Amino acid sequence: MRRSRGVALIIALVVVALATVLATRIGSRGALDQRRSATILIQEQAFEVGLGAEAWAMEILKAQSDQNAHRDSLEQAWAQPLPPLPIEGGTLEGGLEDMQGRFNVNSLVNADGTKNVYMFGVFQRLLARLELEPKWASLLVDWIDVDQVADGVDGAEDGYYTGLAPPYRPPNRPISSTSELLALPGFGIDRYRRLAPYIAALPVPTTINTCTASGELLDALAPGMSAFGQDPKQLATNRQKGCFPMASDVVSQATSLLSAAELTSLKSSLGITSSYFRGTIVVSIGTAELTLYSLFYRDPGGYSHVILRSFGSE
Repeated sequence: MRRSRGVALIIALVVVALATVLATRIGSRGALDQRRSATILIQEQAFEVGLGAEAWAMEILKAQSDQNAHRDSLEQAWAQPLPPLPIEGGTLEGGLEDMQGRFNVNSLVNADGTKNVYMFGVFQRLLARLELEPKWASLLVDWIDVDQVADGVDGAEDGYYTGLAPPYRPPNRPISSTSELLALPGFGIDRYRRLAPYIAALPVPTTINTCTASGELLDALAPGMSAFGQDPKQLATNRQKGCFPMASDVVSQATSLLSAAELTSLKSSLGITSSYFRGTIVVSIGTAELTLYSLFYRDPGGYSHVILRSFGSE
């Protein structure tokens, strides 16, 4: 009888323990599901706020086009950062950047898929100014161009990439994100972080807006030129008054440094208006934060639409 009562007690204790574990698991899972649902709801809310900020940015770009269609420069309203604004449960901040103030890596290749010799030289000089090896220009040309002939001694085509472990192939077409440079053998994250602020991957070859381009890029437009990148503070001060330098100023500085053919290429590669802008939108709600990168294309009529979005990283 005593032995039976002992067994019954042990069984009862086991049942209670199992019930406790089960109840705890159900409770914790319910709490986790509730937290997950709340997080998803907040993320959806933040995304909707981000879409609203995109529409706001489009209106700003349209207003700028209507007011001053002949140039896009850094003293204008579109270029001013948006300070944190209160929204329900959080804040919204961000800004617009002229992506034609960067070097468009897809300009390394002409519309027919062949190498653009002048822009290749510009990119090599930009790399050198950033203390990066010029060989990456050849590797990037081969990554984009349509042929299977390696560019000089530094280039690489399918035969090289298929010999790697694991093997892969270059796309041989324009890239959609500058992060593709990380696929170049040995390029690495440190080089990418140094170069990323100066480059863009726009869908077609574009002109460089001299009103917004960095001093490093402007000086890379001609060998030995050092008219704009030596004093970044002075460059920024000059730009508070309007477009500086004008495309004609850059051509004037580069005339004695380029051949006639290179000078013609330079003139065709410069402008003071832009069609591509990137919005960086940061939405914070509670403990959640959403960073939205939106690439806008503004058409000749001044109307913009988003052609690419990314979240968390450029």
